[in-house]
Amino acid sequence: MSSKVGIGIIGYGYWGPNYARVFNELGDSSVTAICDAQAERRQRASSRLPGVHVCASAEELLKRPDVDAVIISTPASTHFELAQLALVADRHVIIEKPIATEIEHCVILRDLADKSGLVLMVAHTFLYNPGVRKLRECVKSVAFGRLYYMHSTRTNLGPIRGDVNAIWDLAPHDISIFNYVIDEEPQWASAVGSHSLGNAREDVGFITLGYTKDVIANIHVSWADPNKVRRVVVVGSKQRLVFDDLNDLERVRIFEKGVAVGETDAVSFGDFKLLIRDGDIISPKVEYSEPLRNQATDFIEAIRRHRQPVSDGATGEAVVRTLKAIEASMAQRGKAVEVAACSTAWR
Repeated sequence: MSSKVGIGIIGYGYWGPNYARVFNELGDSSVTAICDAQAERRQRASSRLPGVHVCASAEELLKRPDVDAVIISTPASTHFELAQLALVADRHVIIEKPIATEIEHCVILRDLADKSGLVLMVAHTFLYNPGVRKLRECVKSVAFGRLYYMHSTRTNLGPIRGDVNAIWDLAPHDISIFNYVIDEEPQWASAVGSHSLGNAREDVGFITLGYTKDVIANIHVSWADPNKVRRVVVVGSKQRLVFDDLNDLERVRIFEKGVAVGETDAVSFGDFKLLIRDGDIISPKVEYSEPLRNQATDFIEAIRRHRQPVSDGATGEAVVRTLKAIEASMAQRGKAVEVAACSTAWR
């Protein structure tokens, strides 16, 4: 490998130009090739990045000796095939979320990467968001107390995808955030969805996940809501944490409020008095840094140091396991489905 890691980008739609920018800004990487099936996008790439090889096929891009790593920024249904091609061609890979749409495909990609000593990263970009990292830090502190539950809202009016529903498009963000914040993956999932826009796929979803110690998490996703919301709430016995990705001034807020058990003359078990505990609202300082740039930096460092990135293949597979359980639950109108059962169903 040369002094700089050569980056090839497959898919120059929304995320492709952003990836090109951040990898060219890093000191030890540069974009050397871009491919896209659409002529208009190839023209745009050529005009923006003179000197970068632009082509129409992934096969052509992967034959180039100046491509050490590949960014796959294409529709979810194409992720497995393209990532498999790249790994077989001995290239490090970043895949946009989800890593694949089948658990078996996740396992194949992970095995390929492990056997070849390649870095396989899934672009769960919120794991590189300073606000989410602050959430994790707070939850692990003594001041937070015991975790009660979590909930998130991720809504907007579109954009509507053509190959996956709103759950597969939006919920991976929140599943990955919850798993990262508490270092667990859910044991079961229950979900319902609807076709509010008359779409062929669900455009609204309500999801409940069950973790250990009776911790539950709820996710609401929608392509049909006129209000854009990107909010995660984590509630503990001593603090309530709010992460609002659209609030640049107060990205994280800590509410030092809660409910405490007071003295009582109760004569039976469970008959006790609850007292509302008031406290301060704190906006901790969160040093902003661009999540996509943080993710790119982790990827390059993982390649250089021969280590796993924060959002590795195992992280991506865990999210897909949960999505498959959600999918199975929706087919049964919200019946709870064990996540582990989905991970072994294909074997």
